[in-house]
Amino acid sequence: MLIRLNEVRGRTGLSRSEIYRRIREGGFPKPVKLGEKASAWVLAEIEAWVAARIAARDAKEVQA
Repeated sequence: MLIRLNEVRGRTGLSRSEIYRRIREGGFPKPVKLGEKASAWVLAEIEAWVAARIAARDAKEVQA
């Protein structure tokens, strides 16, 4: 399933500019082009990114 930018923002809490900055730096899933001016993200990739952030947080808490 593909989701558009507003839903990505809602699921991650990131701003549009932060999403695109992280994409440039390689730290966020890349969008799929739907047309010249339309892009969407694979929902499973966004969910995996969020889950990885949670796992990283939990790993730090266990080490502390």
